[in-house]
Amino acid sequence: MGGSSASYIHMVHHLIEECLMFNLSKEECMEALSKHANIEPVITSTVWNELEKENKEFFEAYTKGRDQRATEMEKIKPNDP
Repeated sequence: MGGSSASYIHMVHHLIEECLMFNLSKEECMEALSKHANIEPVITSTVWNELEKENKEFFEAYTKGRDQRATEMEKIKPNDP
C-alpha cells in the first residue's frame, strides 16, 4: 500500500467523492477505482459504507436522485425499431 493506512483511506475517500461528482453508483465506483486506481473493491466498499453511515441523509438523497434521473432517461430514450 505504501504510506500510512490513514492517508490511503483518505485518498480512497477523495476518489469516492470524485465518483459521486460523476454520479456513479457504489458498484460503478468500485469498478472504476479498481480499474483506474488499482484499489481493491473491498476497500472502496468499506470506505463507501463508512461514508454512508456518517452521511446518511446525503446518500439517501443521492440514491433517490440517481434513481429519478435513471427513470427520466428511460422516458426519453428512443424506442427500438
